[in-house]
Amino acid sequence: MISTKYIVQVLAYSALFFFAVLMLQITLQYIPLDLDVAFLRIKQDVISYRFYQVAFFTHVYTSMFALIAGFTQFSLRLRTKNKEVHRLFGKVYIIVILALSGPSGLIMGIFANGGITSQLAFVVLAILWWWFTFRAFILIKNRDIERHRQFMIRSFALTLSAVTLRLWKLGLTNTIDIKPMDAYRIVAWLGWVPNLLIAEMYIRLRTFGQ
Repeated sequence: MISTKYIVQVLAYSALFFFAVLMLQITLQYIPLDLDVAFLRIKQDVISYRFYQVAFFTHVYTSMFALIAGFTQFSLRLRTKNKEVHRLFGKVYIIVILALSGPSGLIMGIFANGGITSQLAFVVLAILWWWFTFRAFILIKNRDIERHRQFMIRSFALTLSAVTLRLWKLGLTNTIDIKPMDAYRIVAWLGWVPNLLIAEMYIRLRTFGQ
């Protein structure tokens, strides 16, 4: 008889595969490097700036690594039987976000489409993403494992915004009559706020259940 745990694992890894393929498809649009393709076609007002080019391509090329490395951190098997692999992927996750994806995401957020509504959403997202990841790093250095896990959950919830933002946008534009830029302003918040709320609920339930 197939156990519930096995089903959950299969679903989780299936979701990881789907998300990885989705992010890979997004990344491949910009290989070889092109300044007039996909999303960049509506960023011609800033794409001529070298600092924006560096931020954009850094973010696009590194975010998928954060997604995959972050997912592995919640594998009980890795944490208990392959601790070195767990630590290696954890280091990759933290370095990518703190040094590459986080700072580049902040720059992109400052210049986001949709005006102050979208810009504020993406700037707050980038700051919280970096801060939660940094706190997770400091806590594991101090061997505070439980709080480290809590901040990793928060951090990864925001990492998943790369996927949930696109899913929300797809859902909105296919179910209601809404202008593209209005939809963008809405999903700028929907892409990560519900993720973080769910993460906080999970942390609370997990804490109370101990």
